Amino acid sequence: MNRRAFVTGLGAVLAAPIAVEGQQAGKVWRIGLFHVGLDHVPPSLDGLREGLTALGYEEGKNIHFDWHNLADEDAARSTAHAFVRDRVDLIVAFENQTMRAARTVSTEIPVVMLHVTAPVENGFIKSFAHPGGNVTGFAGLGDFPSKEVELFKELVPRLNRLLVLFDAGDQVSLRWLTDVRQAATKLKIELVERQTVSPADVERVFAAIKPGDVDGVFVSSPDLRTRFFANILGLAFKSHLPLYGHRREWVEKGALFSYNLDLRSVGKAAARYVDKILKGTKPADLPVEQSSQFQLIINAKTAKALGLTIPPSLLLRADQVIE
Repeated sequence: MNRRAFVTGLGAVLAAPIAVEGQQAGKVWRIGLFHVGLDHVPPSLDGLREGLTALGYEEGKNIHFDWHNLADEDAARSTAHAFVRDRVDLIVAFENQTMRAARTVSTEIPVVMLHVTAPVENGFIKSFAHPGGNVTGFAGLGDFPSKEVELFKELVPRLNRLLVLFDAGDQVSLRWLTDVRQAATKLKIELVERQTVSPADVERVFAAIKPGDVDGVFVSSPDLRTRFFANILGLAFKSHLPLYGHRREWVEKGALFSYNLDLRSVGKAAARYVDKILKGTKPADLPVEQSSQFQLIINAKTAKALGLTIPPSLLLRADQVIE
């Protein structure tokens, strides 16, 4: 080959799109993604898409996202069965309700779970280091209720009676409730505990509350936090009550504060796991990561509207103060 032909050929190679390493030629990977909670989309979804794009995946070209945002766990189970029927290559389960649905329908399709709570206790995996089976991913979604209550009391010194919403059907909720009770005893906070399963239950609870009955609202259930938190936020705002928001996006919408993970970054990290599994790594060989970089976010505008003065010590510790 002469020099001109060689250079021309080399230029064509360099100009051609670079295929994701290890992919089958012409393969379009099908990813089933689902989440319970119609009032929001998890921020980790955008992080996951961004991470996969950076790794060379392009929707409609070499990857297809079958995304579902669902009303409840029954819908999640139906969607999980559809994923199996449609033979998706991988399932991404956001939080506990979809993870419970995914584990009941297949032991073969790889599952990457995002920000679930207590994955070992819930039977999703055998251990963090050796998850076993077809499941791996990322754990952690505000699984420190006692710390959250401590911060609540520090931010709202007048917090003497705390409305606690829980769901007895959510196993994690009952464990959290134990931790909340212990923190309340230590901080001399009286708890007003109310069992809630539906938005109608929440509305009845708030309708029964009179001014001065409680000084704040805390949701002690990951299921309640993901299913209809916007409804709880609206009712707390209407009742002029401070609410713990459990993640940045709810604080931006008016909750008083949150102490939780940057969920968008969790999604970006999950892209690495999706990529490795599509290239042939078994989920059982990928340790489950426990996210630990928590951020304290405070809404100063909400604090002012509630007549609260944010303690200087918390202002110094806050990762972000929304003005």
